[in-house]
Amino acid sequence: MKGPVNENVTRLFDLPVDASGVLVSRDNRFLAVVDVNGVEEEVHVHDPGRLKEILYPGNEVLIRSVEKPGRRTRWDLIAGRIDDDWILVHSGYHPQISRRILEDPGLTPFSPFQIERAEVKFGNSRLDYLLSDGKREMVLEVKGCSLTVGSTALFPDAPTVRGSRHLRELISLHDKGYMASLMILVLGPRPEEFMPNHTMDPDFSGVFRDAVSSGVDVKAVRVIYDGSTVFAGSDVPITVVRS
Repeated sequence: MKGPVNENVTRLFDLPVDASGVLVSRDNRFLAVVDVNGVEEEVHVHDPGRLKEILYPGNEVLIRSVEKPGRRTRWDLIAGRIDDDWILVHSGYHPQISRRILEDPGLTPFSPFQIERAEVKFGNSRLDYLLSDGKREMVLEVKGCSLTVGSTALFPDAPTVRGSRHLRELISLHDKGYMASLMILVLGPRPEEFMPNHTMDPDFSGVFRDAVSSGVDVKAVRVIYDGSTVFAGSDVPITVVRS
């Protein structure tokens, strides 16, 4: 791999796969068909995004075997190829990624705050973390961003009512005196900046701007997957709106 992947990175955890294949189709949000050595296998897609730049017929993907009684498929889709890079497309690993980042003093962008609780309910939303430095509390939501156009990471890649609701909840909590933050996991080595995707979801983009202007602390952290291991890289600069 080339470009930013050569920067200093920190290993988070191993994520080996059991096979590579070629995507035949994505039949719905959660189901794809992958050709594995000439055999078409149904594969679970654990990501609600459209992922059109990654999950298209003919593209190479990585899959992992999952043995679970009663489950329709015996494979999880883990990553898809973009040029020379693997892009993680399994959002089920986002909690593990974010926790590893937050627990590492050399990686977390929110030091000295540490995890107090996960999956915390506020208002009509369940947000990812409540952090504390022993005196103050911070509410943190995490989003994963797999879409890159040129050198810009864009979120969302599909309209997200839930994402906008989470941001409004963060703004409300900040107004009530909480410290409120958003961490974007930028999934790939290439992006040089992060922006809200106004073209795809103007509402989210507008609420994102409101959140930043109201004092919600937004950080973007690069996450790299090499086909067997997940790494954290540098922070990614955030552009709220293109001037």
